[in-house]
Amino acid sequence: MNLSELRPPKGAVKKRKRVGRGVGSGHGGTSCRGNKGQNARSGGGVKPGFEGGQMPLTRRLPKRGFYNRFQKDIIIVNLEQLNKFPQGSVVDAEALLKNGIITRKGDGVKILGNGVIDYPLSLRVHGVSRSAREKIEASGGTIEVI
Repeated sequence: MNLSELRPPKGAVKKRKRVGRGVGSGHGGTSCRGNKGQNARSGGGVKPGFEGGQMPLTRRLPKRGFYNRFQKDIIIVNLEQLNKFPQGSVVDAEALLKNGIITRKGDGVKILGNGVIDYPLSLRVHGVSRSAREKIEASGGTIEVI
């Protein structure tokens, strides 16, 4: 058997329904839409969620909470995760992404002070907590908030 001889099994492939091609097509003059009514018209039918005039489920259910469209997606990185970097290296969002510490950049990266860092690193991030800043500067590192 060759690749060119492969065929789908009999009955697996149906012919496409060609509507609007006249009475002799087997789909009649109404193109399988039936006679008259909202669904027979062009552009007819009801919008999603419409329940025939009954109050839709989305309006019957109680609403709670608030979604802030303007909130920032800040990615959190702890100090202990920065131990993967060699001494004196520049740590920014690109480097964190390349080393697999973060999976996406989001709207910024913030360093938190969980863990210990013993050697100096040069950080270029969007935010640093107070405890992380103290630990990084104590080890001789520099921080540039962008």
